[in-house]
Amino acid sequence: MAKAKKGTTASTKSSTKSSKPTVVVTRDEPWYNYPEYYDAGFAENVTLEADFFEKCFEKFVPHKVERLFEPGCGSGRLIVEMAKRGYDVTGLDLSKPMLNFCRKELKRFKTKASLVQGDMIDFKLDQKVDAAFNPVNTFRHLLTEDDARRHLECVANALNDGGIYILGLHLIPKDGELFGTERWQAKHQDARIYYSLTVEDCDLKKRVERLRLTMTVKRPEESFKLIDHLHLRLYNARQIKSLVASVPQFKIRSVFDFWYEIDEPQKLDSEICDTILVLQKTAG
Repeated sequence: MAKAKKGTTASTKSSTKSSKPTVVVTRDEPWYNYPEYYDAGFAENVTLEADFFEKCFEKFVPHKVERLFEPGCGSGRLIVEMAKRGYDVTGLDLSKPMLNFCRKELKRFKTKASLVQGDMIDFKLDQKVDAAFNPVNTFRHLLTEDDARRHLECVANALNDGGIYILGLHLIPKDGELFGTERWQAKHQDARIYYSLTVEDCDLKKRVERLRLTMTVKRPEESFKLIDHLHLRLYNARQIKSLVASVPQFKIRSVFDFWYEIDEPQKLDSEICDTILVLQKTAG
């Protein structure tokens, strides 16, 4: 799940007598079933994220980075971008519609990548990779400590010694606001898409956050609204440190935020929220 940027609300235009009212049909189904509209909502971050990845490769990986891996790759926006930059890329996701969309995008840009339908907590790659990335919150779909640990172990086993895993997620800051709504918008071909993400519930004891996602798609010939509900695991700085420490193949090499500034590392403490961990596989 990628970072969303807040957008501005579209202005309302007055209608004429001859215009017909727009009928918006509501559908309760996953937004992952509409990869083209999902993808459009995060497209503007791709270059920034990919540039940051390459700076991390240069700064932290002791050998040349050639093979990459993204678990939970979704629509494949970063798979396509890194493949366009000449890397040998593998992506894994459970969603068949997402993977099919990624294949079409790879073909459209005349590039290639390996795509696998599979689970983030149970996979094994044919070849080890030099770096892996999971930029924003997809990791938090793993709702138990055991699943999160199994995922990190799978990624560690997929990496060459010295390889890195760039893992992005929102942490709970000290005295931070747990509830709220984020809104943004994007355009895809003849469609304008409006997104709204609302925190409906936060159970700190069970460490689960329930989100309501609304995606309204407006096109000349039709409009519809998707309503989806997501459950994500909650972490604070202490909890994510403890989890990483339980996987001895990894150490936290550095910490950044979602400004993606390689020369401005952050502290992993109770003040940070938008967090990027650079985990490095130790030799063993």
